[in-house]
Amino acid sequence: MAKQDYYETLGVPRTADADELKGAYRKLAMSFHPDRNPDDSEAETKFKEINEAYEVLKDEEKRSTYDRFGHAAFENGGGAQRAGGFSDIFDEMFGDFAGGRSSGGGRRADLRYNLEISLADAFQGRKIEIQVPTAVSCEPCNGSGAKAGTSPITCTHCRGAGRVRAQQGFFTIERTCPACHGHGSVIEEPCGSCSGTGRIRKEKTLSVDVPPGVVDGTRIRLSGEGEPAAGGDSPGDLYIFVAVAAHRIFQRDGSSIFCRVPIPMSTASLGGAIEVPTIDGTRAKVTIPAGTQSGQQFRLRNKGMSVLRSKSRGDMFIEASVETPVNLTKRQRELLKEFEEAGDGQSHSPASEGFFSKVKEFWDDLTE
Repeated sequence: MAKQDYYETLGVPRTADADELKGAYRKLAMSFHPDRNPDDSEAETKFKEINEAYEVLKDEEKRSTYDRFGHAAFENGGGAQRAGGFSDIFDEMFGDFAGGRSSGGGRRADLRYNLEISLADAFQGRKIEIQVPTAVSCEPCNGSGAKAGTSPITCTHCRGAGRVRAQQGFFTIERTCPACHGHGSVIEEPCGSCSGTGRIRKEKTLSVDVPPGVVDGTRIRLSGEGEPAAGGDSPGDLYIFVAVAAHRIFQRDGSSIFCRVPIPMSTASLGGAIEVPTIDGTRAKVTIPAGTQSGQQFRLRNKGMSVLRSKSRGDMFIEASVETPVNLTKRQRELLKEFEEAGDGQSHSPASEGFFSKVKEFWDDLTE
């Protein structure tokens, strides 16, 4: 089912400004929040859709991209991106309204990296180096954001709590302190290298061990390789989501490998042997019995995919596709004609005769 347009999800026009987006999100999030709708899966799904829509539309760059390309702009893309985001958005809007998510200070971020590998790599496993753009702690200020020789001071607005409370109607809303942005402290003399953020953008090279037998959608976690929060907090994790690319010869189904192989009509009729490639780069001999039909399968045991976290392998299945010869010479046509006339009343095409006998019975039933 196609995803609903983000503007329709929030119930706003495409010309809505930031305040309209925030107001619509706030109203819907309060209405569908799981704490208000316990054991209501539809409300939980709606809440997730609302958060997803607001995460994109509240960011000018993401919104511009979405307006141009729609949902496709954020699907099946490579590179690193934040693995979460929904709780961050809710904290930004309502603070601890839903029961508290964090104390003061920055929030570390998990990252997601989409990695596409070949079927051969999935079979044998591989160590792959990836380039991940991320934020790392600033070395001159050791992640504090303050100029060397100075330190952040306690925020006077929240008195170091990182959060402030406000009365709104029947609710007491606790939200992130707007003065210190939840850190509980402010920087009077910011670091010149990171402009007081405590982080700098950097591309780092990481090594990923892809195990043999990995399947499409496998998630690999690299602990501590995400982004640190501002203020020197420990970094989050990096999650590698593996996608296995389609192969031009083989099709995979779990630990099984399927390969459709064309068989010359003469070999299918008289029998013989053929060689087929295998996923491990070797060749395997397959005996073709006389009278082989298209669609008939032959199993090669232990010639399939590696099984994840096991030393065993699945099986390979060869599906015969009997090929009708083309561009026949005059003599070849004569031989086929002789073959057809030399039947002596015997059946050489059981499938065809069986089909047309059923057709005859069908026609007879219609004329009765």
